[in-house]
Amino acid sequence: MTAKTVNYTPAMTSELVKAYSEKPEKATVEAFAIKFGKTVKSVVAKLSREGIYKKAEYVTKNGEKPIAKDSVADAIGNVLKMTEAETSSLTKANKSALEKIFIALVNSTPTE
Repeated sequence: MTAKTVNYTPAMTSELVKAYSEKPEKATVEAFAIKFGKTVKSVVAKLSREGIYKKAEYVTKNGEKPIAKDSVADAIGNVLKMTEAETSSLTKANKSALEKIFIALVNSTPTE
């Protein structure tokens, strides 16, 4: 029976976990990939197995969390009391146009 090759020693793992816990950034992962002679994917996999890797969240060009076009269409449908079929047809429109329509509707709708 052959011995299993260890990719990361306990010392390497400890150092990596400590550094990433203090600074959970892509730069930290890249630095350790170079230091350990591993790929970035390998380091990410190790951090994932250790339970501390945080996936980068996608944000728009404006730095905001993205909203699905379907959600905007549903919101417009709710304001206008549209049927599901009517609302789903809105999703064919441009997202920025839908957002502008929703904002205009919300600003012009009297609150009860």
